[in-house]
Amino acid sequence: MAARDPKRTLLHCFLHWEAHSPNQIYLTQPCLDADRKESVIDYSWAEVGRQARSMAAYLRTHDVPRGSSIALLGKNTAHWIMADIAIWMAGHVSVPLYPTLNAQTTAYILRHADVKLVFMGKIDGKGDGWNAAQQGIPSGLPMIGLPLSPCKGVAEWEVLVGHHEPLKELHDPRRDELATVIYTSGSTGSPKGAMHTFGSMTAAAVSLGRLYEVSQRDRMLSYLPLAHVAERACVESNSLYFGFRVFFSADLSTFRADVKRARPTIFFSVPRLWTRFYLAIVEKLPERKQRLLFSLPIVSGVLKKRILRELGLDRTRTAITGSAPIPPHIQEWFRNIGLELLDAYGMTENFGVSHASQKGAVRAGYVGTPVPDVFCRVADDGEILVKSPGQMLGYLKQSEKDTEYMTADRYFHTGDRGEIDAQGRLRITGRMKEQFKTSKGEYVAPGPIEQMLAEHPYVEAVCVLGSGQPQPFALLMLCPDAQHSIASGVITGDAATAEFAALLDRTNAKLAPHERLSYVTVVNNQWTVENGLLTPTLKIKRHVIEERYLQKANAWLAQHQQVIWA
Repeated sequence: MAARDPKRTLLHCFLHWEAHSPNQIYLTQPCLDADRKESVIDYSWAEVGRQARSMAAYLRTHDVPRGSSIALLGKNTAHWIMADIAIWMAGHVSVPLYPTLNAQTTAYILRHADVKLVFMGKIDGKGDGWNAAQQGIPSGLPMIGLPLSPCKGVAEWEVLVGHHEPLKELHDPRRDELATVIYTSGSTGSPKGAMHTFGSMTAAAVSLGRLYEVSQRDRMLSYLPLAHVAERACVESNSLYFGFRVFFSADLSTFRADVKRARPTIFFSVPRLWTRFYLAIVEKLPERKQRLLFSLPIVSGVLKKRILRELGLDRTRTAITGSAPIPPHIQEWFRNIGLELLDAYGMTENFGVSHASQKGAVRAGYVGTPVPDVFCRVADDGEILVKSPGQMLGYLKQSEKDTEYMTADRYFHTGDRGEIDAQGRLRITGRMKEQFKTSKGEYVAPGPIEQMLAEHPYVEAVCVLGSGQPQPFALLMLCPDAQHSIASGVITGDAATAEFAALLDRTNAKLAPHERLSYVTVVNNQWTVENGLLTPTLKIKRHVIEERYLQKANAWLAQHQQVIWA
């Protein structure tokens, strides 16, 4: 490849590190044997290059046009990233699929993207949707099993790599060339394929790197889905651009040990996990005892460092939270122990590069200011418009809709409603299309109400409904710890009911009359990706939840109770 501009694309970035740091460890993969004993395999830049080049040589043997779509289906592993690199080396386009997809969505994406081959990664059929997803894979579609894949009767990565010499004449991509198609999570309907170039992916890494001062000395743990743009931008793209080490997790049972092994300097997570970290500490050290010990100057410092070390975050200098609002009390607790959680906001369509909080300038409920090279404005109707260096080419096979999601001056219609404070920090106040009309003819925006209710430590997810009802109402899904405490009698039913009634009163006191909730319903089942009520990124599928629960609203209203258990 040409020596000019060695980092003009992420593939060129990889070749740079392969040449200049061949023996440095790039990827660290833990594995569990039959007895669930964990071992670890390290892959250097040179070894990643050898395997990716050999796989690229095999891909070249397939009689498919240059630029064909090749799917990646599986959980995060070292070989997921290797396969992505191999796809680019061979001159093709990667199409990541969530391992939690159902058969219908899997079939839709494979057909819509005209996928020619599928890399099958780590799946188990328990914590993912593989048992359903496999029904959506057309018979005859070539498949390659990555290491840790349980798929039988398919070509295996190790065998193919062993039988092919590393490819020497690699594809030399242009910055404006299509690199990947990332499908939206489908929270509002059928997923759309956002087309990203090598340029948009690389620009995203540069912007995030400038913001967080990323370097080769950093370390990250990859565990959120690589099929999602946030993990792809924050971990894969940044590691390729800056050359830092990436660790993976074996499974949920080893997660805490995997975090401690990685001791990440940059840690990206979602509110659910930050809350579970907090609850795990509270279970061992109740808040009342924390307040006492934190009031003692010498003891406080030692204890806070010990807590961070117990979480595996004692080396973390940048902690990022995103995908949903984080409860302010969780954010404040982490700040108190020495870890400031920085809110971030981005979309599939701009490769996750939009807004982020600055250290020392975090404001609860706000997602921060535009990251370097990003421009933002709020339209007259309240919609957030963003122009980003990570902007997509468009949606696959939907070029005729370009004017629907882009302004004349190339700002993207995010579909989110928001407001900007005097310091330029953005607050997301809901989705443009989420508003519903009550039977009184008044519109209600559910997002801000849901954020208020979600601040309660018992609550893991909220959905406010009320289309055609006299007043809106809220569905509350409890976190596992709260469910267990109530089921075991640690928290009585009466006490829980009183707690949620008080939450309802506090929330209604902050709302306009037409927004006030007539009641809250505590649902008795978990909303999961598998049952279709959450997206793979753990956002609620509002239209699916509404279809399931709104039909019960009249019966609930007739009970004339503040709190309903259903």
